[in-house]
Amino acid sequence: MIGAPLDLDAVRAFVRIAELESFTRAAEATGTTQAAVSLKLKRLEERLGCRLFERTPRYVQLSARGAAFLDHARDLLEAHDRALASLTRGRQRIAIGISDHVAGPELPALIARMNAQDPQLVIEIRIGSSGDLLQSFDRRELDTVIVRLHAGRTDGDLLTEEQFGWFAAPSWQHRADEPLPIATMAEPCGVRALAGELLDTAGMPWTEIFVGGGVTAVAAAVMAGLGIAALSPRMVPFGAVDVGPRLGLPALPRLPVILHTRVRDGQPRAALAALSAAFKSAVRG
Repeated sequence: MIGAPLDLDAVRAFVRIAELESFTRAAEATGTTQAAVSLKLKRLEERLGCRLFERTPRYVQLSARGAAFLDHARDLLEAHDRALASLTRGRQRIAIGISDHVAGPELPALIARMNAQDPQLVIEIRIGSSGDLLQSFDRRELDTVIVRLHAGRTDGDLLTEEQFGWFAAPSWQHRADEPLPIATMAEPCGVRALAGELLDTAGMPWTEIFVGGGVTAVAAAVMAGLGIAALSPRMVPFGAVDVGPRLGLPALPRLPVILHTRVRDGQPRAALAALSAAFKSAVRG
């Protein structure tokens, strides 16, 4: 006997919990509350007659039955989304700008999360400096930007905060009689300006040894042994070391990540919520 059909909202909540390994982040991704997500999962487990997650106050993990159900749940949601898309006149589009100091190695996975939320959504991603992206946003060339806090701006929503450090190659050594060699991004760059101000305030001589057009280039210069750079741990290759404490450099603060968007509803908003939640998860991780 065939029972009642599955609640697709509950199935979507289950998939988000599995992907983000958190009820809280799943709620953020689906634009609802943790209590609502928990209730949906409870009803889905009652309908299926099995426990889908093993959970404690410290972790959320798929049960054996949940792991077996996950691919089928994704297939169900994709089929549902394709069926709806077949009746629409055209694909929706969202243009997102992400600061080069924010976009990290997790970006492909984050884009995949957006695509999983709505496979029919056309996603445009632009990487650049926070200042340039904010100007494009103000000119309505971008629907959304995810940037570092920018001087003079008080709008936007705080997504998360991320610790920075002074990173160098493992074999790099500073000569005490020479200015500190700094690798940095080209102006305008808020992290560049902050690093310079902190060193100047501390009375530490420094010189610009390398200017890169992006964080990837700066990280490469660091690993090549040219000097040090103010970077997030997510952005540096494996093996880079934080030399700030050893050299007595001024501590870098936790830098906020700000979301500016005009997207308020529909599938683009749901995809953006999934991206935001996945990005928070990446930074926390």
